[in-house]
Amino acid sequence: MSEASSDVMVDVRGLRKSFGAQEVLRGVDLQVRAGEVTVVLGPSGSGKSTLLRSINHLEKLSAGTVSIDGELIGYRRVGNRLHELREREVLRQRARIGFVFQNFNLFPHLTVVENLAEAPVHALGVPLAEARALAEELLARVGLAERADAYPRQLSGGQQQRIAIARALALRPKVLLFDEPTSALDPELVGEVLDVIKDLARAGTTMVVVTHEIGFAREVADTVVFMDAGRVVEQGPPAQVLDAPRHERTRAFLAKVL
Repeated sequence: MSEASSDVMVDVRGLRKSFGAQEVLRGVDLQVRAGEVTVVLGPSGSGKSTLLRSINHLEKLSAGTVSIDGELIGYRRVGNRLHELREREVLRQRARIGFVFQNFNLFPHLTVVENLAEAPVHALGVPLAEARALAEELLARVGLAERADAYPRQLSGGQQQRIAIARALALRPKVLLFDEPTSALDPELVGEVLDVIKDLARAGTTMVVVTHEIGFAREVADTVVFMDAGRVVEQGPPAQVLDAPRHERTRAFLAKVL
């Protein structure tokens, strides 16, 4: 990496992804600096979720590269060629890339504290007692210390999503990816989840957040990215992209959602 980009945590270059004949990502470039929040906006089908899934190699790339903190994700370079890593190596990398899904994905048969302790124990080899202590600390951080022994079915959607965020943090990731973290929630529960993400932003957590919450983007994002048809159409500070967009496609989208 060049000296000018030494603080780039997420570096996406020329990313293309096709499913059969359908090209979903068409040459995406994205850089996210350490400690900053990038919010990705765009209409359904624009490639936002596929971009996130490609960053942590849940989707194999058709072309291009993704690096996290200078480490190539999913591949190793030998000369001028890229060779795909074995699944075990990819899992090691993925443990440092937190991912919060739309639909929580908590284990229903485990208590809240067990959900949080499971990954550190099995992915990182953390002793169980240490993992449970970290889990309890993280539960307090998301305001749910009193629900440690509850099961997911006993929690509201907002509480489950806050638990999912805490679970992602349990692996001490270098970057957190959020795929529309409030889209499955009732409107009155959205705020409690966004408040947790805002706290993470204030603490300097590097994040890429796909969302339709324009007010959240305006308040929290360092950079707003607008995607359409698999491409980055426009990106810049929230004041520029949201209040004075340069591209007609961005203006048309915002006119519908604001």
